[in-house]
Amino acid sequence: MKNLHKLFFAAGLIAVACIMVTSCTKTGPQGAQGIAGTNGTNGTNGKDANETCKLCHAKEVVDSVAVQFELAKHSWGVVAFEEAGVVGCDPCHTDKGFVYVCKNNVPSTFTFTGGKWNNDYSTVLSDAIGAITCFTCHSSLHTTYGYADITALTTVAPVKMTMWGGAKTIDLQQNGGKSNLCVKCHQPRPLNCGNDPAGRLLNYDSVKNFPKIVMWDSAAGAKNIYLKPSYRMHVHYGAVGAVYAGMGAIEFPGDLVYSNSKHTTVASCPDCHMAPMTGMAGGHAFNVRNAKESALSSGTTWNFNGCNVTSCHGSDPITLTAAKWVNTRTEIKGLLDALATKINACGGGHDILHKDASSTNLWWGVSTNNYDGYLDIYTPGTNDAGYWRDPYSTNATNMTKPKFPKLLNVQTGALINFQFCLREYSLGIHNTSYVRALLKNSVQALNAAGL
Repeated sequence: MKNLHKLFFAAGLIAVACIMVTSCTKTGPQGAQGIAGTNGTNGTNGKDANETCKLCHAKEVVDSVAVQFELAKHSWGVVAFEEAGVVGCDPCHTDKGFVYVCKNNVPSTFTFTGGKWNNDYSTVLSDAIGAITCFTCHSSLHTTYGYADITALTTVAPVKMTMWGGAKTIDLQQNGGKSNLCVKCHQPRPLNCGNDPAGRLLNYDSVKNFPKIVMWDSAAGAKNIYLKPSYRMHVHYGAVGAVYAGMGAIEFPGDLVYSNSKHTTVASCPDCHMAPMTGMAGGHAFNVRNAKESALSSGTTWNFNGCNVTSCHGSDPITLTAAKWVNTRTEIKGLLDALATKINACGGGHDILHKDASSTNLWWGVSTNNYDGYLDIYTPGTNDAGYWRDPYSTNATNMTKPKFPKLLNVQTGALINFQFCLREYSLGIHNTSYVRALLKNSVQALNAAGL
């Protein structure tokens, strides 16, 4: 009975506790508001990222440049895709390849390793990719996210010429050295001794100083120790940088002294190629021609905004009918034709220079016969209509072709100079004095050799 009383007493305590808890959880009437506290200090204003981006990404700045760049050959990316993974080509054909050689100061020298001379000017496989973009030439974009990021360029340093294994240097100092950025890629490539197992660089000084030495002779067979001709025996496409600087070609002695036009020291590549836009030309399109017409077609239009500034030709403007424009280009075209005739003479009635009258020829119209700087040598899939036999190939069709004629040093040097003056494309406008001397003195050198 006593335990039963304890049980009823405990149950009663629990009931009271539950009633108290229930009553405490109910919200009563709100009390009066307390006295307001002292205001805190203001915090530091944060940065508005959107406003910072607008310094560059505005219609009149980067957004405008991006539209212009769509018109530039640099932006199309086709060559970058074709050459991706080719470490020797990609310093100029790909974004990462170019940045790599600049960042690492890769030299243009040749090094003897593994029993062979190798061109050091190359990238690495991991960086042999990427189409050309804004970041290729502008080294500091999206670093501080300010306008100053735009002006920093990947390189403006003097350019050791890869054609010469670094023995010659181009340094165009005007306009802060910006032309050096262009010349870094727009320079001629080395011409190697094709049948030399050691891969030696062609000795251009010997080509000039010993003009009558035989460079190639199919009758000599294994005694050929210099250069086997091929369809693409050339110094590539970037001759314009060397011509503009007045350097790098085979400077045969002759009546004309090798000198440079005022452009070499007074103007820069951006002055004309990035002038205020007219149609497709200028700005970050980099074109001087206003469309993709052939060099001397009647429909070709040009952007002379960079030429006709006050400090240059402003007082006597360049136009399509101006004598200094028309006469210069007509003269140089005539000299190109004359040198081509002398070079082709060794073919005994058939040109050794390759002609291409199609729209795919970048140099259509620069010479009367539409030469492209290649040799007319049979190459399956590339030059199927080639006339001459390729010394490198035992292809059955190739072996039915006539053997390529003998070449002396002087003829090889004249061919190199022809490629320089054809492929600089402007018909002497870039550097009239240098181009004129190369063409005239080359013809004289051929004459002096009895050719």
